[in-house]
Amino acid sequence: MSDWALIRQRFDVTAVADPAAAVEAAFASVGATRRIAPGASIAITAGSRGIDAIVPVLRAVVGAVKALGAKPFLTAAMGSHGGATDQGQREVLRGYGITEEAIGCEIRSSMEVVALGATTGGVEVFCDRQAFESDGIIVVGRVKPHSILTGDLGSGLLKMCAIGLGKRHGADALHAKGLQEHLVAAARRVLTRAPIAFGVALVENARDRLALVEGVVPEEFEEADRRLLARARAAMPGIPFDPLDVLIIDEIGKNISGAGMDPNVIGMWRRIGGAVDRRIERIVALDLTAASHGNAVGVGMADVISRTLRAKIDEGATAMNAMTSGFLAGAKIPLTLPTAREAVALACKPFDAGAARIAHIRNTADLEYLHVSPALLPAVAADPRLEIVTQPSPLAYDGGGALLTVWRR
Repeated sequence: MSDWALIRQRFDVTAVADPAAAVEAAFASVGATRRIAPGASIAITAGSRGIDAIVPVLRAVVGAVKALGAKPFLTAAMGSHGGATDQGQREVLRGYGITEEAIGCEIRSSMEVVALGATTGGVEVFCDRQAFESDGIIVVGRVKPHSILTGDLGSGLLKMCAIGLGKRHGADALHAKGLQEHLVAAARRVLTRAPIAFGVALVENARDRLALVEGVVPEEFEEADRRLLARARAAMPGIPFDPLDVLIIDEIGKNISGAGMDPNVIGMWRRIGGAVDRRIERIVALDLTAASHGNAVGVGMADVISRTLRAKIDEGATAMNAMTSGFLAGAKIPLTLPTAREAVALACKPFDAGAARIAHIRNTADLEYLHVSPALLPAVAADPRLEIVTQPSPLAYDGGGALLTVWRR
């Protein structure tokens, strides 16, 4: 297959030019001056996802709280991530550049929680003790499709309340009973028992750049999560070919998707079972992002991996996340080959070279550019949303068998 081409999808890439100004507008929209008293202790949440412009956003939130005469601190709100340890969660934040020096306030990371009782469905609900004992909590969270939730709610302010602030205890309890069925009730209990001041909802565009910052009062968290999820889903890129014989993914990781590789892109059936909603015969995963800190949950959705990826897996962190989420299959280790060249060759072996439908992507969050095999070029030519960027050429590897990058950004 010598005629691989780099192609580009055209998206709406409108982005927030000034995150600080957007945060200031969000504070004004919720009447922050009425919700935050001078001298008050204010907890600000920071999660475990790689969110665009998260450092300037958090710095602006901290600055806005200080401007009101209050005393902000950041709390690590990420369920059981970071190995469910104080230091592990602090290291996750550091990996995203979220440090006390960068944001301008103290960062507190503790796994201690306060029990808030149970929902009518029997789910025990918890809240980070330091946040609960503050005078107010500002919930900062990104709204986007989730790797488990399939309805009109995904990741967002409600999930940050129920699982992020719930730490390991909250995540364990909610996943054990069923996130889809019990998320709203658990979040409502946090909203009524904990001192939630307001939320700052973030939405990204198809390039994963910050596209919206919106202030949300607590009583409107549900409505905002649903409304903003529809916007996020409309902006979310996908792979414009179905079926595929092979999908080659350069990297997986927790900063890319909570599931390592996004089931909304590769097929939800790989994550939750059921009908096949995207036909990809084989998936090859070649590396794990540094920001994952060894947590390779989701690697089990691949069919073949490279030794490079395998060597970066922290089995303890991966097992912890898999057990908390209930997605044990996500921690299974696929067939491992010594190099990317060998992994790709094995995955492609059953398919006719001239007719094989193969796509190569950087990761499931970065889909503006795709590298495609010759059999997909007619579909590219027929789709006005797609354009060929480079002249066709063979896949290229270095002397050690690593796949050479072709990406433009």
